[in-house]
Amino acid sequence: MRNSLKLTPMQDLEFENKRVLLRLDINSPIDSKTKKIVNDNRIQKSIPTLNYLIDQNSKIAIIAHQGDTLDYHNLIPLKEHAEKLTKLLNRNVKYIDDVCGPGARDAIKNLKNGELIILGNVRYLCEEISTFEDTVKLTPKEMLNTYIVRNLAPLFDVYVNDAFAAAHRNAPSIVAFQELLPAAAGDLLFKEMETLTKIKNKPAKPSVFVLGGAKISDAFSMMKQVLENGSADKILTSGITGEIFLLAKGISIGEKKMKFIKDRSLDLFIEPAKEYLNDYSDKIEIPVDLAFEKDGKREEIEINTLPVNEMFMDIGNNTIDNYRKIINGAKTIFVNGPAGVYENKIFENGTKEIWETVATAEGYSVIGGGDTVTAAEKYIDLENINYVCTAGGAMVRFLSGKKLALIAAMEKAYNKRKDFK
Repeated sequence: MRNSLKLTPMQDLEFENKRVLLRLDINSPIDSKTKKIVNDNRIQKSIPTLNYLIDQNSKIAIIAHQGDTLDYHNLIPLKEHAEKLTKLLNRNVKYIDDVCGPGARDAIKNLKNGELIILGNVRYLCEEISTFEDTVKLTPKEMLNTYIVRNLAPLFDVYVNDAFAAAHRNAPSIVAFQELLPAAAGDLLFKEMETLTKIKNKPAKPSVFVLGGAKISDAFSMMKQVLENGSADKILTSGITGEIFLLAKGISIGEKKMKFIKDRSLDLFIEPAKEYLNDYSDKIEIPVDLAFEKDGKREEIEINTLPVNEMFMDIGNNTIDNYRKIINGAKTIFVNGPAGVYENKIFENGTKEIWETVATAEGYSVIGGGDTVTAAEKYIDLENINYVCTAGGAMVRFLSGKKLALIAAMEKAYNKRKDFK
């Protein structure tokens, strides 16, 4: 499949004695109190590409981000990231708290073969934050005059991108350097693309998508694509997504939960859910019972006895049993989003049981999304999942059939190199 992707593999370029600008996505979950990294999955997955570039005797400067305006509490320096990479690579990874100012440029110029440095958090620059991207809307060519590109591009021979998790971002560090430098994709970028392309286009059948969580825009975005192109044989709904489908089926879930849904404008998804039920009723599974809290204990209620004025926080045991059978019979399993509010011990059962089933099922399993991976890690060994995608937003957009900004930039660089040859 790699040959069908219009991306230049880094193995096709020369790196000996070259200065390499490497864009990684090592944005990691941060403990709100200690400001320390609590999950280094993305950092670990960057190691094969880094080892390859080290073996090629190149001089490596890493640019990456941590946090954003939308999650300012995670906007911290990359010093701990450098420390973790130092341990994983068993070689010193320098850190400088400067993205592209005089200090960073001098450090880059002084790199020797086989040396690595992480530059400062690119999100400290206004041109790299999401609010800038959403408001200013520059093209890659217009980004050539941004501060980061003007200051860094002249110092490098090659640009390598291994940041699929940020592939949906139209930011200079993601899409602009390809305009000026020979550009190649790292191994992780290829693996993510290959796996998700297989899930989207040619999954082994039957293929089951397990969609939950609170961010139902992601679920509905994916659902449309995989139902229309036939990728999904079954969609198992839970969380708010499952409740929206109950409402679409004409089942009242009570005033309290309905207010919760309306207050967040999630009732906008009821009409699309009706269309999906009308067109793909045999492919969409909805909960048959729900769980709520009463006097500090878990209670479950059958759908046919609704409505009751409760806040439902999990799927019930009968739904879990139904979903377990379907998952065990699947040859491809894709999961995005927990089944319930698993952070609360009373409501962890649905999420726990689903994950344990996926981990032991014989089908090829793929999971992705920050909260999805965090939930999975709580209950299972991720080694029992066939592929753990580093991406959240990029994964959802890719499976929704949308063109990712990074992939468009890398394909343009690929075609330019092909034409030059």
